[in-house]
Amino acid sequence: MGEPIRVWLITGDPGVGKTTVLMKIMSIIRNYGYALGGMLCREIRVKGERTGFELMDVASGRKGVLASVELNTGPRLGKYRVNLVDLAEIGAKSLVDAINFCDLIICDEIGPMELLSPDFRHAVKFILESGKPVLGIIHKHFKDPLIQELKSKPFVEIIEVNFENREKLPKELAEKILSKIKGKDHGI
Repeated sequence: MGEPIRVWLITGDPGVGKTTVLMKIMSIIRNYGYALGGMLCREIRVKGERTGFELMDVASGRKGVLASVELNTGPRLGKYRVNLVDLAEIGAKSLVDAINFCDLIICDEIGPMELLSPDFRHAVKFILESGKPVLGIIHKHFKDPLIQELKSKPFVEIIEVNFENREKLPKELAEKILSKIKGKDHGI
């Protein structure tokens, strides 16, 4: 038998509910009193139109801009410019900091924008090798050597969210994560 699973990476088509599943799992884990750290990404909308993405440090609540149509610097991806400074100082830092104090590291998302940052890439490798449980979201179709490397690790499970499984996934995944964190079955 191989190395036990300790990294769960959620994937799926856009709009299928990946972030909703992640947030529900986070809520279940928090309700058991465990500490969460890492980063979340959320859309920034102005008058109903997406203008960018916000980064948030899960532990501290500190926020920054991942990408925006209003930025004048940074690498361009589609209509957005990626903010490498906030990605390093909030995104990558929140991942690395989480190793020291949290029970579960959250990484939303490992995708094309985030992977433009060398600091973020380094932080993802660091949390994977830390031995800590990690729950993340990976972009479904993006081909990148780091994503291929993640998928090949024996301790990584890839979970695809679809319309059929998205309601039951939070409870199922939370049970797996809780059993890893605490070392036994919980019965949620």
